[in-house]
Amino acid sequence: VGCDRSKNLVDICGEKHFQAFVCDALSVPIRSGSCDACISIAVIHHFSTAERRLATIRELARLLRPGGTALIYVWAMEQEYKNQKSKYLKEKNGSKAKEKKMNTGTVQRPLTDQVPGSSSQDLVCSDQLINDLKDGGCNARPVVADSKLPVHINQTSFDSQDLLVPWHLKDCAKKKEEGVDTVLVPAGSRELQELSPVFHRYYHVFCEGELEAACRSLDCVRVQKSYYDQGNWCVVLEKL
Repeated sequence: VGCDRSKNLVDICGEKHFQAFVCDALSVPIRSGSCDACISIAVIHHFSTAERRLATIRELARLLRPGGTALIYVWAMEQEYKNQKSKYLKEKNGSKAKEKKMNTGTVQRPLTDQVPGSSSQDLVCSDQLINDLKDGGCNARPVVADSKLPVHINQTSFDSQDLLVPWHLKDCAKKKEEGVDTVLVPAGSRELQELSPVFHRYYHVFCEGELEAACRSLDCVRVQKSYYDQGNWCVVLEKL
């Protein structure tokens, strides 16, 4: 069974005959200790504070039975690792100037957080988190109160851990035939055929060791494996 915050995405799952329901990753309406395995792919990096990201991992662990396992994937700050570019960077097409025009309609500029229901206060990094990042060798700029978030240029390396990624809302004839009016696709992607209104999604991209350290801070789980996979940091957990 799957779950997502987006009703439209859950509806697509239903059309494909998969079981899914709408819920918040911070409060999943499933009985504690009832799952043999859980998967969290590209979810935790959308939470704007270290406390909320940790709470999401704790909620994932709550669902597992003792001995159960969880797989977590988050976007990595290091899109080039051990002299190898990620698939995300390899898919880059055209010049940076062209991408700027496609992604934002203008030159790249910092924007205040436009994510509904969040505020600049949500993006404050604790002193401990900043120190941990420095100790871990992460040179990314932490976001502080009253600062502005940069808008990322797609298929380029990250300059900040906290940023907005532009997405276009694109009409899709195939999806319309299936009863879904629109689908989100990354700005600048091959699927994008025409410019449309741009939306900005918040991301916190993880430095090496950051996800693993968060998982190890919980005494109810054990880290079985931590690894890098095509621009993502990944952890396999076991419930104790």
